[in-house]
Formats: sequence, structure tokens, C-alpha cells
Amino acid sequence: MECDVLVIGAGAAGLTVASGAAQMGARVVLLERGEMGGDCLNYGCVPSKALLAAASRAQAMRDAGGFGIAGVEPQIDHAAVMDHVADAIAAIAPHDSQERFEGLGVTVIRAHGTFTGPRTVRAGGQDISARRIVIAAGAAPLVPPIPGLDTVPYLTNETLFALRDRPDHLLILGGGPVGLEMAQAHRRLGARVTVIEAERAMGREDPDMAAGVLERLRAEGVEIAEGARAARVVGGEGAIRVEAEDGRSFEGSHLLVALGRRPNIDGLGLEAAGIETGKGAIKVDARLRTSNRRVYAIGDINGGLQFTHVAGYEGGVVLRSILFGLPAMARRDHIPRVTYTDPELAHVGLTEVEARAANGDRLEVVTAPYARNDRAIATRQTTGQIKLMVVKGRPVGATILGAEAGELVAPWSLALSKRLKLSDISGMVLPYPTLSELGKAASGTYFSPRLFDNPWVKRVVRAVQRLLP
Repeated sequence: MECDVLVIGAGAAGLTVASGAAQMGARVVLLERGEMGGDCLNYGCVPSKALLAAASRAQAMRDAGGFGIAGVEPQIDHAAVMDHVADAIAAIAPHDSQERFEGLGVTVIRAHGTFTGPRTVRAGGQDISARRIVIAAGAAPLVPPIPGLDTVPYLTNETLFALRDRPDHLLILGGGPVGLEMAQAHRRLGARVTVIEAERAMGREDPDMAAGVLERLRAEGVEIAEGARAARVVGGEGAIRVEAEDGRSFEGSHLLVALGRRPNIDGLGLEAAGIETGKGAIKVDARLRTSNRRVYAIGDINGGLQFTHVAGYEGGVVLRSILFGLPAMARRDHIPRVTYTDPELAHVGLTEVEARAANGDRLEVVTAPYARNDRAIATRQTTGQIKLMVVKGRPVGATILGAEAGELVAPWSLALSKRLKLSDISGMVLPYPTLSELGKAASGTYFSPRLFDNPWVKRVVRAVQRLLP
């Protein structure tokens, strides 16, 4: 079989390339050994956000008192909650289905692919030759060799959403975004939850902003043990104990391993294609090409940022290269990330620490609190703030803690992508009352001292007033 573009993996990255290339006239073959839609649809973004939505409804019933409505403890049917999760997956699945892509003209082969040469892959008993090959095989849950872990039943994001019964006490290894999202969701749905983090929970994020998330989770009853590196796991079904290096011990009924993901490079036959790897991932250049210039690697498998939106973005970059021969290169400075806890924590660009290290005294940090936003006050969502990192009038980073932070970070991703100035943001006219006004308020905070505390501005205004008829 011969084609123009061979795509290995039908997750977000692979589907972006396959659909775009096919619709623009290329002959495309798509290989997928597992579920169409990949991790995001089946085990990641979609089911986790559906579970978080159910948990949010439960918590709203408890917290209704502030609105003059009697708060009540919700009656939760965990199996029905998981049915809701399954419904969300099923509703989106047709968009990623084999039938849809075959309708676009893609040849879909549901089999594992292995390189047999620089331009050839064997899959499903067929040898496929392609002008360009895109590896988008994704990643799998990272399960480290903790002594005893292989002797007890444990969950990962690939098995968590199959639970029909609520865990009595969920232990979570890992205090990153996935661990904390699932911690809050399960706590709000009635489980006891303990998060066990080897270093600092949300260690990648701005410490001041991350503290707001951790404070809320602890207030809701989630135990978060930081500096607790797991040394051993013992027990069996329904009774698992994690022992930390410092002597602390944590007991629960279920164990979720949420310690990151490892690229799926095994079994691809990369050596036969002359494709180099490093640090457990496929090496790529700025154009996302491997050491074999006819082969690209996009999404989680190249060791970069492991987000669905990054996978889709990289798919678009590769399409420009393989279809039009354009020297398209991937950027990283405008890529946002969001932790979907309540409150949400969103970020794009440089953190305050990174921006200060890169810019020194040129950096200005401005903030605007949710507590001064009229919509936040009306909806009792006043926890949080927006923090902007600004250099010579241009934002270089934005961090948002609070309600709908994932939505509010979008214009800042655009600002960094297009290198806009804060004056462009402050010049927007926004509907009132909305949370989106927070961004404009932060921009106003930057300009206020320059306008209102500047004696030269006041002198000019007075002079103009004397001259005006």
C-alpha cells in the first residue's frame, strides 16, 4: 500500500493531521491499535471533566446557603455518575470515529504499526510506504518501580473511570493537575481522599496562586501530604497502605497512580527508520521532524508539553510542512495550561519567577482581584486574582486563579501569540458584568499610575483646558 501521509495514532494529534491532509487532497492512511480518539476522549480530558462537572453540582447543593437557599447534603449514586461520564464520551465519540474518517477519505487500519525501513511501516499484515510519516502514538500512565506497587491493585486514569462503586478512601500518588482534579472530584462525591506528593503539590505553578487551590481542597476535606515520597506499597484489595520515606504511612481502600505519563515509543521499530530517541521520547527539531527528515513526531510522544491542545497545535504545524512545504516551526511561549479544580488555575507564558529571572528590574507585576469584579461578587465567586507579568508594556505571562480561569486565559494566549501590548487589551469594550473584565482591570492597574500619578500628565491636561474654547 502506498500513500502520501501515514499517521500512526488516532488521538488528538493524529486525527488533526489525518483529517486536514485528507480534506486537502492527500492520500492518507491512519493506524490505531486502540480506541479512536486516544487518551483525551476515552481516559483523560473528557471523562475527567465530566466527573468534575458532576462533583461541582453536588458541591453547589452543599454551598447554596449563601444565596438564601438551604444547603443540603446530596444523595449521590456513583454508578449513575459514571453513566454520565460514559454518556459524555459516547456523545463526542462519533466525531473521532473510524466511520467519520473513512468518510473523509482516510484509510483506517486498526492495528499496531512497526517501522521496517525509513519510509515503510508494517501494520495489520500490510506493508505501507509513505512519502511522509507522522508518529502520534501518544503516551501511557507512568507507573514507577515503587517496591510493592506491582503486588497491589492500583488505578490509573485508564482504569479509574470504569469504577462503578465509590471508593471509600482514595489514596492518590501525585499532587499535580490530574491528582488534584481527581482528589476534589471524588471528595465532593463523598469519598475520603488523601493526596501523597513527593515534593510540593502543584510544584510547577506559581506558589502564591497554587496556594489558593490547595487551601480550598483542604477546606473541603482533602488531605494533602507534601514531601512524602513513597518508599513502599503493601496490602490488597480494599486495604492498601503507602509508606513514605520519612516514616509517614497512609491507608486507604483504593490507590490511584497519577505521576505523569511516558511516551509510547516501545514496539515502533524506530531503529529501522533511523529515528533517534532521548529521555524516553522521540527527538524532534523546531519543525517537529525526527532524525529521519521524512518522519515527524507530534503530541505526547515527542516529550514536549502533554496537553491535547498542544497535540492539535502541533498537528497544524506539521500540516503546513507536509502539504505545502512551508518551514513551519512550533512555538511554546503562547501555550496555555489549566488545572480544572475549583478554583481553577490557568497560566500562559512566563511565571513570575521565570519572568523575573529573564527580565530582572524591567519586569512589572500587576494584579486584579476577583473580589473587585462585580460579576464575581454577584455570583459569590470572589476567590482568586489575575496576575500579569509585563515588560515594557507587553505581557510576557499571565496567571489566573479563580472561577472560569480556563476561559479567561484565552485572550492572554492570543496576546502572547500576536505580541500585543497591554494597551490593546485595555482598549477592548467588554460586556458588563462579566468575569472577562478582570483582564481589562489588570491592564488598567498597569496604566493607572502612569496616568493619574504623573505630574506631567496633569500639567498637560491643565494647559489644554486653558486653551480649549
